[in-house]
Amino acid sequence: MKDNNCIFCKLANGDIPTNSIYEDDDFKVILDASPATKGHALILPKNHFANLLEIDDDVAAKALPLAKKIANKMMKELGCAGLNIVQNNGEAAGQTVHHFHIHLIPRYEDGDKSLVAWKPGELSDADAKEIVKKLSM
Repeated sequence: MKDNNCIFCKLANGDIPTNSIYEDDDFKVILDASPATKGHALILPKNHFANLLEIDDDVAAKALPLAKKIANKMMKELGCAGLNIVQNNGEAAGQTVHHFHIHLIPRYEDGDKSLVAWKPGELSDADAKEIVKKLSM
């Protein structure tokens, strides 16, 4: 189901023109209009899911193989040395459009400055035990 107020629904379903590099029944892959690096693309489901917590399992199961397919094409055709696959959930995590999407960001050895990074912290034994107790399934 589409959300008529969602910009990514409009992009994924052809209501707004895009620079599309792939399309199937479930997804459209487009070039990001504000790319971090050359070739930065977005994998957009055609149906609306706000984030990973809401996406249908069958659609989610298709997303990572599609990311792999596009990533292999990027490595071959763009000559990138690596890539970041980024998927944000919630504003605190940097999600600005509340429609599930995956960023594919090619990385180049020529010194691109678009880092996806964080400062490593420390995990105490007590914190680890508490977290394991809460999250174990």
